[in-house]
Amino acid sequence: MSIHATAIVHESASVHPEAEIGPYAVIGESVVIGAGTRVGAHALVDGPTVLGEGNIVHPHAALGGPPQDLKYAGERTRLIVGSRNVFREFMTAHRGTVTGHGETVIGDDNLFMAYSHVAHDCVIGNRTVFANSASLSGHVVVEDDVVLGGFVAVRQFCRVGRFSYVGGMTPVNKDVLPFTWTSSDRDTKAYKINGVGLSRKGYSAERVASLQKAYRILYRNRHDHAAALAALGELAASAPDVQVLLDFITGSKAGIHGA
Repeated sequence: MSIHATAIVHESASVHPEAEIGPYAVIGESVVIGAGTRVGAHALVDGPTVLGEGNIVHPHAALGGPPQDLKYAGERTRLIVGSRNVFREFMTAHRGTVTGHGETVIGDDNLFMAYSHVAHDCVIGNRTVFANSASLSGHVVVEDDVVLGGFVAVRQFCRVGRFSYVGGMTPVNKDVLPFTWTSSDRDTKAYKINGVGLSRKGYSAERVASLQKAYRILYRNRHDHAAALAALGELAASAPDVQVLLDFITGSKAGIHGA
């Protein structure tokens, strides 16, 4: 175990022998740190928080702080983090609330750039990228393989669908469709399928083409919701990715940033 002499580690914290704690870092009460995780100089990990294996917490990041919720009254809630995540400088992630589901959850292999923020009760999937200052309000769900551009702001209770790309400076106040490129260059809407990103993730040309066809259906029927759903249902019978898109639309409670 490598714990710098100037670090402060609470007696109730559990730090794996293969973890590293840097100079002036603070590890709070009821924190669990897994093997290979490195906490940099002046970083804070408050508790109750669980950090899995191989995470990198850069200097001045602050994880596991109390939620920014006026209803929070000191209840024992948690931040749960998986493995191999990177938290860059001044990134913040807060614990859950009892009025939510009691914990904030972050999966594996995510990159959180400087000044990004994950609020209370959010659920983050795997392999996401939060560019600088991308911020989530409470209770947001971000599915796998999402990229949020710089200064993206997501309203509470929204969902961001898998493999979507949200352009920088975009205000998100409705659900973001999976597989799409969504931007507020003019209006905040899904402008196209995120074909480049999907190809980089191993999607075949055929799978991308089926999603592009689904996007055209949404665009043509943007003023006729029922017709769009019916046409997507027909296409989904032979295209599982389109079924994912359709399920996301029909399950939306906040409305969607459509085509």
